[in-house]
Formats: sequence, C-alpha cells, structure tokens
Amino acid sequence: MTYKIIMDTDPGIDDAAAITMAVNDPQIDLQLITTVAGNVTVDKTTINALKLVRFFNVDVPVAAGAKQPLIKPFEDAARIHGESGMPGYDFPADLPKPIDKSAVEALRDAILGSDEKVILVPTGSYTNIALLFSEYPEVKDNIEKIIAMGGSLGKGNMTSAAEFNVFTDPHAARIVYNAGVPIVMVGLDITMKALLTHESIEKLPTLNETGKMLHDIIIHDGDNSDAGIAMHDVNTIFYLLHPEAITTEDMWVDIQTEGPAMGETVGDIRGAYHDGKTNASVCVDIDAAAFNKWFIEEVTAINK
Repeated sequence: MTYKIIMDTDPGIDDAAAITMAVNDPQIDLQLITTVAGNVTVDKTTINALKLVRFFNVDVPVAAGAKQPLIKPFEDAARIHGESGMPGYDFPADLPKPIDKSAVEALRDAILGSDEKVILVPTGSYTNIALLFSEYPEVKDNIEKIIAMGGSLGKGNMTSAAEFNVFTDPHAARIVYNAGVPIVMVGLDITMKALLTHESIEKLPTLNETGKMLHDIIIHDGDNSDAGIAMHDVNTIFYLLHPEAITTEDMWVDIQTEGPAMGETVGDIRGAYHDGKTNASVCVDIDAAAFNKWFIEEVTAINK
C-alpha cells in the first residue's frame, strides 16, 4: 500500500526528521510540503524545507504559508530549535525556489486534483489548514484523514496546559478539530514516551550521510533529557506506517482559546459531555522500543 500524503510543517529539527522519513519511505507518496510560522518564522521554515528537498534531490513542491496565527500574537520556539530552526549541518546552498502559490492555494489544488483521497500530516501550527477549510470547504471531501502532531491529555510543553503546536494557533486548531474530517491526535501523551534514545542518536552518523545530517541537527535540539530527545513530529509518520504500535482512544477534543489554559486540548475521556460523539482518535500509548528500531531501520535504508 502507498499512502498519498501532504505535509504542512514548520521545520524545526523533529519536522526535518519527519520529512526525511516521508521523502524516503517507499510506502509514502509525498505530494506537497507547505510551510507555516511555528518553530521559527515562515521564511526560515520555508528555507529549511527547501534544504531538505535539495539534500535528497527530490521533486516535491514547497509552498510558503501563514506568517502568523489567525488571532493571537506569534511566539516561536527558537529556544529549542535554534535561530535558524535547523542548526548543526552544512546544507547545500543552491536551493530550489518555493512554488508561486500560497500554501492555501497549493493545498487546494493538490487535494482537489488528486484522483484519490489524501492524508494531511500537519506537524506545525494548523493555521494553513484552518484557512484552507474556511476558504475552500469542498476540499474536505477528498481528505481521508488528518494525522496531526499536537495536543496533550495531560501536561503541556509550552504552558502547564498547552502543547506548542496547538498553543501557537489555538483558534486554527479549533477550526480543524471541528471540521468534520477524521483526525488522529499525535500528542505529548506518546511523543514524550517514544524518545529517541542517546544510543540510537549515537548510531546515526555511522549509517550514511542522512544519518550524519540527522545526528548533527538532533544534537542541537533543546528538547533533551537523560532518557533521550523527543522527536515529536516523527511520530506522525510512525503512526501512518505502524498504527499497530500505537494505542488510540476515540473521544471528543475541545480546544481552549483564551485564558491561562489557552491551547489546551481537553479530551472528553468519560464521554460525558458530547452525547457520545467523538471528533478525534487520540494516541495514548506507544511501543517506544519499536519506534527506535524503526527510526534506525528507516535511516539505514536511505541511499544517501
């Protein structure tokens, strides 16, 4: 089976690793990369996406998207990902150009032009997707599902309540979760369990040039602990290819858009408040050893 996907992303170190897997796995047909302000500004996330396309010499169009959230002020994560968003490796300088379409236009054309339903994989804030659904709601009929990195049923990593991607643009997240498109929430409940271990990280530069590239940027990730480094966004691709390694629960998820809990993803875990309706499949557990094994195997198989 081949999965036709579109990535909406804000590279970012873990986004770069996710794009690496999506570009190279033979089961994935990556149609388009759209960029958004998130980990760093959108001009930098676009350059970083183009660096990866150039590094792998793949013909995947890149379209630049939203420069800021729908309503709230923009706050980046340069403290985690560095000022460039992807420090530590000397990428080629002769980069391709982004296509002459906005992210929303490129998303619309790719989705409506596809002869089969596509899978959206947002790994940054959901601003582009929210604008797409608001301006061109007809695209929703040709989307199989959304596999979205973001959210948490427990503690956040931006505030005590909110995960970064959802906090960055909670109003966009609310639009996406209420759009009626099947959505898988790949949040901190699993991404903080499936850390890429330091043993795995140390193996990377011995594998190939791709492994060296990933190693050199991953070691600059500020989301680091004694147990390993969180590769949040890569979990979307792992879920796509190996859903059997992840436990999910269907529930209704509400997004808080104001006050001290802004950006919180509130799961109706008891099914008590929405007449039994659900709007998301929430990832709640993961086989962390399988994630690490898969990560190394994916990189090993890349012919670069």
